[in-house]
Amino acid sequence: MKKKLWIGIVLIFVLIILVLLKNKSDIAAKAKLTPITSYPVTVVTATRQNIAQSISQVGVINANNDVQVVSQLQGKVTAVLAAQGSYVTAGAAIVKIESDVPNSTFNARKTSYETAKKEWERQVFLHQQGLVADSDLEASRNAMETARANYISSQHDYDNSVIVSPITGIVTSRLVNLGTMLNPGTIVADVVDISQFKVDLNVAEEYAFQLKKGDPVSITCDVYPGVKFNGHISSISVKGDEVHTYPVEIVIPSTSHDQYPLKSGMYCTVTFTLPQINALIIPRTALVGSLKLPQVYVAEQGQARLRDLVLGPEIGTNLIVQQGLAQGDQVVSNGQDNLKDGIGVRIITDDGGHSQSIEQGRDNSSKPQPKHGQPLKAIFKFFGNKGEQE
Repeated sequence: MKKKLWIGIVLIFVLIILVLLKNKSDIAAKAKLTPITSYPVTVVTATRQNIAQSISQVGVINANNDVQVVSQLQGKVTAVLAAQGSYVTAGAAIVKIESDVPNSTFNARKTSYETAKKEWERQVFLHQQGLVADSDLEASRNAMETARANYISSQHDYDNSVIVSPITGIVTSRLVNLGTMLNPGTIVADVVDISQFKVDLNVAEEYAFQLKKGDPVSITCDVYPGVKFNGHISSISVKGDEVHTYPVEIVIPSTSHDQYPLKSGMYCTVTFTLPQINALIIPRTALVGSLKLPQVYVAEQGQARLRDLVLGPEIGTNLIVQQGLAQGDQVVSNGQDNLKDGIGVRIITDDGGHSQSIEQGRDNSSKPQPKHGQPLKAIFKFFGNKGEQE
Protein backbone atom coordinates (compact mmCIF):
# COMPACT_ATOMS: atom_id res chain seq x y z
CA MET A 1 0.00 0.00 0.00
CA LYS A 2 2.73 2.44 0.99
CA LYS A 3 4.74 1.52 -2.08
CA LYS A 4 1.83 2.40 -4.35
CA LEU A 5 1.32 5.66 -2.50
CA TRP A 6 4.94 6.73 -3.04
CA ILE A 7 4.76 5.75 -6.68
CA GLY A 8 1.62 7.88 -7.03
CA ILE A 9 3.28 10.88 -5.36
CA VAL A 10 6.27 10.62 -7.68
CA LEU A 11 4.02 10.41 -10.72
CA ILE A 12 2.11 13.49 -9.52
CA PHE A 13 5.32 15.54 -9.25
CA VAL A 14 6.51 14.35 -12.65
CA LEU A 15 3.20 15.30 -14.23
CA ILE A 16 3.23 18.71 -12.51
CA ILE A 17 6.68 19.40 -13.94
CA LEU A 18 5.55 18.32 -17.40
CA VAL A 19 2.48 20.54 -17.19
CA LEU A 20 4.57 23.56 -16.14
CA LEU A 21 6.99 22.98 -18.97
CA LYS A 22 4.09 22.77 -21.45
CA ASN A 23 2.55 25.95 -20.08
CA LYS A 24 5.88 27.70 -20.56
CA SER A 25 6.12 26.57 -24.17
CA ASP A 26 2.53 27.67 -24.83
CA ILE A 27 3.19 31.11 -23.38
CA ALA A 28 6.32 31.46 -25.51
CA ALA A 29 4.34 30.44 -28.59
CA LYS A 30 1.69 33.06 -27.84
CA ALA A 31 4.32 35.75 -27.30
CA LYS A 32 5.97 34.98 -30.61
CA LEU A 33 4.14 37.19 -33.09
CA THR A 34 4.52 37.29 -36.77
CA PRO A 35 6.85 40.08 -38.05
CA ILE A 36 5.23 43.53 -38.38
CA THR A 37 4.92 44.36 -42.05
CA SER A 38 3.49 47.90 -41.68
CA TYR A 39 3.00 50.61 -39.10
CA PRO A 40 0.01 52.86 -38.42
CA VAL A 41 0.65 56.55 -39.16
CA THR A 42 -1.26 59.77 -39.57
CA VAL A 43 -0.54 62.04 -42.51
CA VAL A 44 -1.09 65.62 -43.62
CA THR A 45 -1.32 66.81 -47.18
CA ALA A 46 1.37 69.24 -48.28
CA THR A 47 -0.50 72.27 -49.57
CA ARG A 48 0.30 75.72 -50.89
CA GLN A 49 -0.98 78.69 -48.92
CA ASN A 50 -0.75 82.46 -49.03
CA ILE A 51 1.35 83.29 -45.99
CA ALA A 52 1.64 86.71 -44.35
CA GLN A 53 5.20 86.97 -43.11
CA SER A 54 6.52 89.14 -40.33
CA ILE A 55 9.76 89.44 -38.41
CA SER A 56 10.42 91.04 -35.03
CA GLN A 57 13.61 92.53 -33.66
CA VAL A 58 14.48 94.12 -30.34
CA GLY A 59 15.89 97.64 -30.39
CA VAL A 60 16.30 100.82 -28.38
CA ILE A 61 14.20 103.94 -28.87
CA ASN A 62 16.31 107.05 -29.42
CA ALA A 63 15.39 110.72 -29.64
CA ASN A 64 15.25 112.40 -33.03
CA ASN A 65 18.36 114.38 -32.07
CA ASP A 66 20.57 114.42 -29.00
CA VAL A 67 23.12 117.24 -28.79
CA GLN A 68 25.79 118.06 -26.21
CA VAL A 69 26.20 121.83 -25.89
CA VAL A 70 29.85 122.81 -25.27
CA SER A 71 31.66 126.02 -24.46
CA GLN A 72 33.83 127.63 -27.16
CA LEU A 73 35.57 130.06 -24.80
CA GLN A 74 37.35 130.17 -21.49
CA GLY A 75 35.56 132.10 -18.81
CA LYS A 76 33.37 132.07 -15.72
CA VAL A 77 29.61 131.50 -15.87
CA THR A 78 27.84 134.74 -15.03
CA ALA A 79 24.21 133.71 -15.74
CA VAL A 80 22.19 130.50 -15.99
CA LEU A 81 19.18 130.90 -18.27
CA ALA A 82 17.81 127.33 -18.66
CA ALA A 83 17.03 124.75 -16.02
CA GLN A 84 17.21 120.99 -16.38
CA GLY A 85 13.96 119.72 -17.91
CA SER A 86 13.08 123.05 -19.53
CA TYR A 87 11.99 123.37 -23.15
CA VAL A 88 14.24 125.54 -25.33
CA THR A 89 14.08 126.59 -28.96
CA ALA A 90 17.00 126.65 -31.37
CA GLY A 91 19.16 129.70 -30.56
CA ALA A 92 17.81 130.14 -27.02
CA ALA A 93 20.46 131.07 -24.41
CA ILE A 94 21.38 128.45 -21.81
CA VAL A 95 24.23 130.18 -19.92
CA LYS A 96 26.35 133.31 -20.23
CA ILE A 97 30.03 133.63 -19.46
CA GLU A 98 32.01 136.78 -18.64
CA SER A 99 32.23 138.88 -21.78
CA ASP A 100 34.34 141.92 -20.84
CA VAL A 101 37.46 140.75 -22.66
CA PRO A 102 35.64 139.39 -25.76
CA ASN A 103 33.59 142.59 -25.94
CA SER A 104 36.65 144.85 -25.70
CA THR A 105 38.53 142.83 -28.30
CA PHE A 106 35.53 142.88 -30.58
CA ASN A 107 35.13 146.67 -30.38
CA ALA A 108 38.84 147.30 -30.97
CA ARG A 109 39.02 145.03 -33.99
CA LYS A 110 35.79 146.43 -35.38
CA THR A 111 37.34 149.89 -35.29
CA SER A 112 40.53 148.64 -36.90
CA TYR A 113 38.61 147.01 -39.69
CA GLU A 114 36.52 150.11 -40.40
CA THR A 115 39.68 152.23 -40.49
CA ALA A 116 41.48 149.82 -42.83
CA LYS A 117 38.47 149.67 -45.09
CA LYS A 118 38.33 153.47 -45.42
CA GLU A 119 42.07 153.60 -46.13
CA TRP A 120 41.73 151.00 -48.86
CA GLU A 121 38.85 152.96 -50.45
CA ARG A 122 41.04 156.09 -50.41
CA GLN A 123 43.93 154.21 -51.99
CA VAL A 124 41.61 152.96 -54.75
CA PHE A 125 40.54 156.52 -55.57
CA LEU A 126 44.13 157.76 -55.67
CA HIS A 127 45.19 154.80 -57.79
CA GLN A 128 42.54 155.70 -60.32
CA GLN A 129 44.09 159.21 -60.51
CA GLY A 130 47.53 157.72 -61.06
CA LEU A 131 48.82 159.04 -57.77
CA VAL A 132 49.38 155.65 -56.01
CA ALA A 133 51.48 152.75 -57.20
CA ASP A 134 50.03 149.28 -57.64
CA SER A 135 52.15 147.93 -54.79
CA ASP A 136 50.75 150.51 -52.36
CA LEU A 137 47.19 149.68 -53.39
CA GLU A 138 47.88 145.94 -52.86
CA ALA A 139 49.37 146.58 -49.44
CA SER A 140 46.32 148.62 -48.43
CA ARG A 141 44.00 145.82 -49.55
CA ASN A 142 45.96 143.18 -47.58
CA ALA A 143 45.81 145.32 -44.46
CA MET A 144 42.04 145.66 -44.82
CA GLU A 145 41.59 141.88 -45.28
CA THR A 146 43.69 141.16 -42.19
CA ALA A 147 41.67 143.63 -40.13
CA ARG A 148 38.46 142.07 -41.44
CA ALA A 149 39.57 138.54 -40.44
CA ASN A 150 40.46 139.74 -36.93
CA TYR A 151 37.09 141.48 -36.67
CA ILE A 152 35.16 138.36 -37.66
CA SER A 153 37.15 136.22 -35.19
CA SER A 154 36.50 138.62 -32.33
CA GLN A 155 32.82 138.78 -33.23
CA HIS A 156 32.66 134.97 -33.07
CA ASP A 157 34.26 135.01 -29.60
CA TYR A 158 31.91 137.73 -28.42
CA ASP A 159 28.85 135.85 -29.70
CA ASN A 160 30.06 132.66 -27.97
CA SER A 161 30.05 134.39 -24.60
CA VAL A 162 26.35 133.51 -24.68
CA ILE A 163 26.02 129.71 -25.04
CA VAL A 164 22.85 128.80 -26.92
CA SER A 165 21.00 125.61 -27.83
CA PRO A 166 21.61 124.55 -31.45
CA ILE A 167 18.29 122.64 -31.61
CA THR A 168 14.76 122.81 -30.25
CA GLY A 169 14.21 120.31 -27.47
CA ILE A 170 14.33 119.48 -23.78
CA VAL A 171 17.35 120.23 -21.58
CA THR A 172 17.92 116.77 -20.12
CA SER A 173 21.01 117.76 -18.15
CA ARG A 174 22.83 120.97 -17.23
CA LEU A 175 26.34 120.36 -16.00
CA VAL A 176 27.36 123.90 -14.94
CA ASN A 177 26.14 126.41 -12.42
CA LEU A 178 26.66 130.08 -11.66
CA GLY A 179 30.37 130.75 -11.13
CA THR A 180 31.61 127.58 -12.85
CA MET A 181 34.87 128.14 -14.73
CA LEU A 182 34.67 126.92 -18.29
CA ASN A 183 37.31 125.98 -20.81
CA PRO A 184 36.95 125.45 -24.55
CA GLY A 185 35.23 122.08 -25.04
CA THR A 186 33.59 121.94 -21.61
CA ILE A 187 30.14 120.26 -21.83
CA VAL A 188 27.52 122.69 -20.58
CA ALA A 189 24.23 120.88 -21.20
CA ASP A 190 22.50 118.11 -23.12
CA VAL A 191 19.47 118.93 -25.28
CA VAL A 192 17.20 116.24 -26.71
CA ASP A 193 14.72 116.68 -29.56
CA ILE A 194 11.70 114.41 -29.01
CA SER A 195 9.52 115.77 -31.81
CA GLN A 196 9.81 112.18 -33.07
CA PHE A 197 11.70 109.05 -32.07
CA LYS A 198 13.96 106.69 -33.97
CA VAL A 199 14.96 103.05 -33.74
CA ASP A 200 18.09 101.85 -35.53
CA LEU A 201 18.25 98.14 -36.36
CA ASN A 202 20.40 95.81 -38.43
CA VAL A 203 18.16 93.60 -40.58
CA ALA A 204 19.35 90.34 -42.11
CA GLU A 205 20.00 90.31 -45.84
CA GLU A 206 17.15 87.91 -46.66
CA TYR A 207 14.62 90.34 -45.15
CA ALA A 208 16.22 93.69 -45.99
CA PHE A 209 15.50 93.21 -49.70
CA GLN A 210 11.81 92.65 -48.95
CA LEU A 211 11.51 96.01 -47.18
CA LYS A 212 11.26 99.47 -48.68
CA LYS A 213 11.31 103.05 -47.47
CA GLY A 214 7.95 104.12 -46.09
CA ASP A 215 6.75 100.64 -45.09
CA PRO A 216 4.66 100.74 -41.88
CA VAL A 217 5.93 98.95 -38.78
CA SER A 218 4.47 98.11 -35.38
CA ILE A 219 6.34 98.88 -32.16
CA THR A 220 5.63 97.53 -28.68
CA CYS A 221 7.28 98.27 -25.33
CA ASP A 222 7.33 96.13 -22.21
CA VAL A 223 6.39 99.13 -20.04
CA TYR A 224 3.10 99.46 -21.96
CA PRO A 225 1.72 95.90 -22.31
CA GLY A 226 -0.77 95.52 -25.13
CA VAL A 227 -0.12 99.00 -26.58
CA LYS A 228 1.11 99.27 -30.17
CA PHE A 229 2.88 102.32 -31.58
CA ASN A 230 2.85 103.05 -35.29
CA GLY A 231 6.00 103.92 -37.20
CA HIS A 232 7.52 103.67 -40.64
CA ILE A 233 10.84 102.91 -42.29
CA SER A 234 12.67 106.17 -42.97
CA SER A 235 15.81 104.72 -44.53
CA ILE A 236 17.48 101.46 -45.56
CA SER A 237 21.22 101.52 -46.04
CA VAL A 238 22.59 100.59 -49.44
CA LYS A 239 25.64 99.07 -47.77
CA GLY A 240 25.69 95.99 -45.53
CA ASP A 241 28.17 95.11 -42.83
CA GLU A 242 30.57 92.18 -42.60
CA VAL A 243 27.82 89.81 -41.39
CA HIS A 244 25.47 90.79 -44.24
CA THR A 245 22.99 92.86 -42.25
CA TYR A 246 21.71 96.24 -43.39
CA PRO A 247 21.08 99.27 -41.12
CA VAL A 248 17.40 100.25 -41.11
CA GLU A 249 16.05 103.38 -39.41
CA ILE A 250 12.51 103.46 -38.01
CA VAL A 251 10.71 106.74 -37.24
CA ILE A 252 7.98 106.91 -34.58
CA PRO A 253 5.92 110.13 -34.35
CA SER A 254 5.80 111.45 -30.78
CA THR A 255 2.01 111.74 -31.14
CA SER A 256 1.60 108.03 -31.93
CA HIS A 257 0.11 107.57 -28.42
CA ASP A 258 -0.18 110.75 -26.39
CA GLN A 259 -1.41 108.88 -23.31
CA TYR A 260 1.64 106.58 -23.41
CA PRO A 261 4.67 108.88 -23.64
CA LEU A 262 7.87 107.39 -25.02
CA LYS A 263 11.32 108.20 -23.69
CA SER A 264 14.72 107.97 -25.26
CA GLY A 265 16.55 104.81 -24.17
CA MET A 266 13.49 102.54 -23.83
CA TYR A 267 13.67 98.96 -25.08
CA CYS A 268 11.14 98.06 -27.76
CA THR A 269 10.20 95.32 -30.22
CA VAL A 270 9.79 96.31 -33.86
CA THR A 271 7.63 94.09 -36.08
CA PHE A 272 8.07 94.28 -39.85
CA THR A 273 5.28 93.02 -42.10
CA LEU A 274 6.76 91.32 -45.16
CA PRO A 275 5.02 90.74 -48.50
CA GLN A 276 2.75 87.69 -48.69
CA ILE A 277 4.18 84.61 -50.33
CA ASN A 278 2.55 81.49 -51.78
CA ALA A 279 4.47 78.59 -50.29
CA LEU A 280 4.27 74.86 -49.65
CA ILE A 281 3.97 74.24 -45.91
CA ILE A 282 4.07 71.26 -43.55
CA PRO A 283 3.73 71.08 -39.74
CA ARG A 284 6.88 71.20 -37.66
CA THR A 285 5.92 67.87 -36.06
CA ALA A 286 6.41 66.04 -39.38
CA LEU A 287 10.12 66.80 -39.44
CA VAL A 288 12.60 63.98 -38.90
CA GLY A 289 16.02 64.99 -37.62
CA SER A 290 17.07 68.61 -37.23
CA LEU A 291 16.56 71.87 -39.10
CA LYS A 292 20.12 71.55 -40.40
CA LEU A 293 19.42 68.18 -42.07
CA PRO A 294 15.63 68.19 -42.49
CA GLN A 295 13.84 65.06 -43.68
CA VAL A 296 10.27 63.76 -43.75
CA TYR A 297 8.51 60.50 -44.57
CA VAL A 298 5.99 60.51 -47.40
CA ALA A 299 3.35 57.76 -47.67
CA GLU A 300 3.42 56.37 -51.22
CA GLN A 301 1.50 53.26 -52.24
CA GLY A 302 1.49 51.85 -48.71
CA GLN A 303 5.19 52.52 -48.11
CA ALA A 304 7.13 55.22 -46.25
CA ARG A 305 9.63 57.10 -48.43
CA LEU A 306 12.27 59.29 -46.81
CA ARG A 307 12.71 62.69 -48.47
CA ASP A 308 15.45 65.28 -48.01
CA LEU A 309 14.14 68.85 -47.78
CA VAL A 310 15.31 72.41 -48.26
CA LEU A 311 13.40 74.58 -45.81
CA GLY A 312 12.53 78.24 -45.68
CA PRO A 313 11.66 80.20 -42.53
CA GLU A 314 9.35 78.91 -39.81
CA ILE A 315 5.83 80.33 -39.79
CA GLY A 316 4.43 79.68 -36.33
CA THR A 317 4.25 75.89 -35.95
CA ASN A 318 4.65 75.30 -39.70
CA LEU A 319 7.66 75.09 -41.99
CA ILE A 320 8.00 76.44 -45.51
CA VAL A 321 9.33 73.79 -47.90
CA GLN A 322 11.39 75.13 -50.79
CA GLN A 323 12.53 71.81 -52.26
CA GLY A 324 11.85 68.11 -51.69
CA LEU A 325 8.04 67.92 -51.74
CA ALA A 326 5.22 68.51 -54.20
CA GLN A 327 1.73 69.75 -53.55
CA GLY A 328 -0.53 66.86 -52.54
CA ASP A 329 2.20 64.66 -51.04
CA GLN A 330 1.01 62.68 -48.02
CA VAL A 331 3.51 63.63 -45.32
CA VAL A 332 3.68 61.47 -42.18
CA SER A 333 2.97 63.72 -39.21
CA ASN A 334 2.68 61.14 -36.44
CA GLY A 335 4.15 57.67 -36.01
CA GLN A 336 7.36 58.31 -37.93
CA ASP A 337 9.63 57.29 -35.04
CA ASN A 338 9.38 53.59 -35.98
CA LEU A 339 9.73 54.09 -39.71
CA LYS A 340 12.55 53.58 -42.13
CA ASP A 341 12.72 54.09 -45.85
CA GLY A 342 10.60 51.53 -47.73
CA ILE A 343 8.73 50.08 -44.75
CA GLY A 344 4.99 49.47 -45.03
CA VAL A 345 2.54 51.94 -43.48
CA ARG A 346 -1.20 52.18 -43.08
CA ILE A 347 -2.82 55.58 -42.83
CA ILE A 348 -5.06 56.26 -39.86
CA THR A 349 -7.88 58.57 -40.87
CA ASP A 350 -9.60 61.18 -38.71
CA ASP A 351 -12.46 58.81 -37.89
CA GLY A 352 -10.07 56.15 -36.66
CA GLY A 353 -10.27 53.92 -39.77
CA HIS A 354 -7.33 52.83 -41.87
CA SER A 355 -6.57 52.15 -45.48
CA GLN A 356 -5.27 48.67 -45.05
CA SER A 357 -4.97 46.04 -42.33
CA ILE A 358 -1.86 45.17 -40.42
CA GLU A 359 -0.86 41.74 -39.15
CA GLN A 360 0.29 42.27 -35.63
CA GLY A 361 0.20 38.51 -34.88
CA ARG A 362 -1.95 35.43 -35.21
CA ASP A 363 -5.35 35.61 -33.61
CA ASN A 364 -5.77 32.37 -31.64
CA SER A 365 -8.95 33.36 -29.83
CA SER A 366 -11.11 30.99 -31.98
CA LYS A 367 -8.85 27.98 -31.48
CA PRO A 368 -9.62 25.52 -28.64
CA GLN A 369 -7.32 26.24 -25.73
CA PRO A 370 -5.73 23.34 -23.89
CA LYS A 371 -7.07 22.71 -20.46
CA HIS A 372 -3.91 22.24 -18.47
CA GLY A 373 -5.72 21.18 -15.26
CA GLN A 374 -7.29 18.03 -16.80
CA PRO A 375 -4.25 15.72 -16.42
CA LEU A 376 -4.01 16.51 -12.69
CA LYS A 377 -7.70 15.93 -12.17
CA ALA A 378 -7.38 12.52 -13.88
CA ILE A 379 -4.50 11.52 -11.62
CA PHE A 380 -6.34 12.47 -8.45
CA LYS A 381 -9.45 10.65 -9.68
CA PHE A 382 -7.35 7.54 -10.44
CA PHE A 383 -5.84 7.41 -6.98
CA GLY A 384 -9.17 8.16 -5.41
CA ASN A 385 -10.76 5.23 -7.17
CA LYS A 386 -7.88 3.01 -6.12
CA GLY A 387 -8.39 3.98 -2.51
CA GLU A 388 -12.08 3.21 -2.66
CA GLN A 389 -11.43 -0.18 -4.25
CA GLU A 390 -8.98 -1.04 -1.52
